[in-house]
Amino acid sequence: MARNIVISGGGTGIGLATARVFAADGDRVLLLGRRAEVLEKAGVPGALTRAADLGDPADVRGVARFVAEELGTVDVLVHSAGGNGGLEPAPATDDPLDALAHAWGVNFRLNTLTAVLLTEALKDRLADPGGRVLFLSSIAAFRGSGSGAYAASKAALHPYAHDLARELGPRGVTVNVVAPGYVEDTDFFGGPIEEERRERLVAETSTGRAGTPGDVAATLHWLASPLAGHITSQIIQVNGGAERGH
Repeated sequence: MARNIVISGGGTGIGLATARVFAADGDRVLLLGRRAEVLEKAGVPGALTRAADLGDPADVRGVARFVAEELGTVDVLVHSAGGNGGLEPAPATDDPLDALAHAWGVNFRLNTLTAVLLTEALKDRLADPGGRVLFLSSIAAFRGSGSGAYAASKAALHPYAHDLARELGPRGVTVNVVAPGYVEDTDFFGGPIEEERRERLVAETSTGRAGTPGDVAATLHWLASPLAGHITSQIIQVNGGAERGH
């Protein structure tokens, strides 16, 4: 039976790869993202699209109304929206504390608030039982990101997911987190990275290769399947062994 799948950040990278996997199963997919033109060009068969800033409560309320009208029940909610706050517009300030506050605020809005607002707006619509909530974290949540802000914004999803798993477990809803390592073919770095850096990231793995959006999408797809019905409140790392299990 076809399920209703809601994927934030569904127009590019991991979100798009995930949407394609679910659509190939015949599931009905709703793609969410900030850029309408990107969503429309995604080319996911049969997908619905809705442009929204998921860090804005008003936009999230609009998404919730759209979901109620078009889908009703949400079987799987995948949080792929987010990204590198360093690529967002810089503040017009020379004050280092103002710049720091901006960087941390932007990263938490992109990576934490978007996921929390959308989850809270849709959690009453999750299939009961059998619903799935899946968050995208990062290897940075375990080892840092250089700036602190991005890593912290991803790490913040972990305790939220644990709390949510306890809350929703009695309804038969599972909540899990997938934490990728270095993944190519995404917009995270704003373009190709230096070859020396790429080689270093690949050398950290045990598999000797970079991750792909498909690697992460396959893990999300499995966690959303009946086979993973007794797996909840877990953080699954998909990084080729670059970071060991915790």
